[in-house]
Amino acid sequence: MPAPRGTPTPWSYLFIRLLFKFVLKIFYGTIVVENVDLIPPRGTPCIVCANHSNSLTDALLLVTSIPSKKRNLLRLTAKSTQFGKKTFTSWLIESAGTVPIKRRRDYGDSAVDNSDAMQYLIEALELGDAVCLFPEGMSRYHPTIAPLKTGVARLVSDVLSRNRHNPDFEIDVLTCSITYMHRQHFRSDVLVTFHPPMKFTPKDNPELLAPTKYEEIRTLTAKMQQQISSGTLDAPSWRLIRIAKLAARMYAPLGTTMSLGDYVRVVRTFLEAFKLAEALRTEAATSDGEALPSPEQILREDRKIVQLGNDLKEYQDQLSRWGIKDDRIRRPLQRPVILYRMVVRLVWSLFLITLSLPGLLLWLPILLTTFVAVHQFKRTGPVWDTYDEIAQYKLTYGLISWVCVYLASLVLTLPVAFLTAVLVPAAMWMSLRWMEDAVSAFRAFVSLARLLWIGKAALRAMREKREDLHKRVMDLAVRTLGLPEEPERYFAETGGVEKGRVRGRWASKAKYFSVRRRRKRDWNETLRLYDQVDYPDDEY
Repeated sequence: MPAPRGTPTPWSYLFIRLLFKFVLKIFYGTIVVENVDLIPPRGTPCIVCANHSNSLTDALLLVTSIPSKKRNLLRLTAKSTQFGKKTFTSWLIESAGTVPIKRRRDYGDSAVDNSDAMQYLIEALELGDAVCLFPEGMSRYHPTIAPLKTGVARLVSDVLSRNRHNPDFEIDVLTCSITYMHRQHFRSDVLVTFHPPMKFTPKDNPELLAPTKYEEIRTLTAKMQQQISSGTLDAPSWRLIRIAKLAARMYAPLGTTMSLGDYVRVVRTFLEAFKLAEALRTEAATSDGEALPSPEQILREDRKIVQLGNDLKEYQDQLSRWGIKDDRIRRPLQRPVILYRMVVRLVWSLFLITLSLPGLLLWLPILLTTFVAVHQFKRTGPVWDTYDEIAQYKLTYGLISWVCVYLASLVLTLPVAFLTAVLVPAAMWMSLRWMEDAVSAFRAFVSLARLLWIGKAALRAMREKREDLHKRVMDLAVRTLGLPEEPERYFAETGGVEKGRVRGRWASKAKYFSVRRRRKRDWNETLRLYDQVDYPDDEY
């Protein structure tokens, strides 16, 4: 019997993948995909599982992140309430061959039967397809990953049980972590990290053959949760993510040549330390026969870390009130230098804005349409129920309005439409790139102006506070967490040619402007006139 090669790629799926690869690259500044080599090859039954914090955008990211040479297509699933509507989103979901899944919360007290959907997924896997499932069960704007549901583990068990006659039949579970720097903001950055796949066969995993013990299902689900959580920022509160990002910026300051993946892993290292400390461990344990520190020592160390977190929050609150970055405190400037740099930044930003104006006129209808649509949508519910769909709305309305602008441009310039067809997209892209650098320059101008307004005495006191915090952060990073002692040198030497980065002083000067993407010094940057460091205040 020939090995399965998977379902051939339908033209509609191919079109959607190409279309949204283009749209996502416009909306997000940099999309970094790690460990593509770990994706199981075409024909291997595979379940792709990821955290779910950005609604339909998560699925589109996975579809565009998995190369066509690896998989023919990725079978998606979505809540059944999104099907059968006369909307672009509904058409998009159905055209991609998405499988509807009924959720109990959508049907109240009525019985929910997903047996047909599960049967379809099982048959697709047996054909060698890849299926995408989000085991959290729903998308939500929340700093922590919800406890995973057991559906994926049960699906693995069902597929293995149906193929128990073939002891070498293999099904893989490929976990993936998606980390958005600011999921709903234009030109922010995204990290997609694939983890080593978990492989299952009837021969090697008889415990998953029916009848299966519930403990085995829970064990597999817990392992999936651990893998997904290990590659992203998973915290009980936005406050912890905020102070962990500040600690990471103090440890590896602005300008450190870090890949997005390294940056996220450093933030996560600090985040895990703050999470563990706030849990206030009080029990000693043993490991390989060696006793760990006493409960008193553990408690004392945790209290130090908790106090550091509180002090970092207070410091970041003050920076936010002043509207400046930590780097402005780290590297003090003389007033003549500040004034000189203000003039340079202002002139440069005005020059770039002038260059951008023709293209910005084309962008204006798109930006207005998207702004109105998102503004109306935000009023439909609380933060936790709406913010995870903002990026989806921006992508959808942005795409539709761009098509209208493009077609209108062709019609209005019909005699030379063949030139317009090329020049309009080129002008819009170049204006966007110039605008990114213009906004960055103007943001720096405003920040420098605020330094003059704050005054020398306040800056001096803030600098002294920062020196103390930096010493404590470095002590935590190096002595407790085992991070490199010289991060700027370490990441410069170990990094490769990272997307969105340039290596070395000469390259950073010669390649200051890139047509493809902005050369960011700060992975926290978005296309805004202020630094985005705060999160919604809603309590969860």
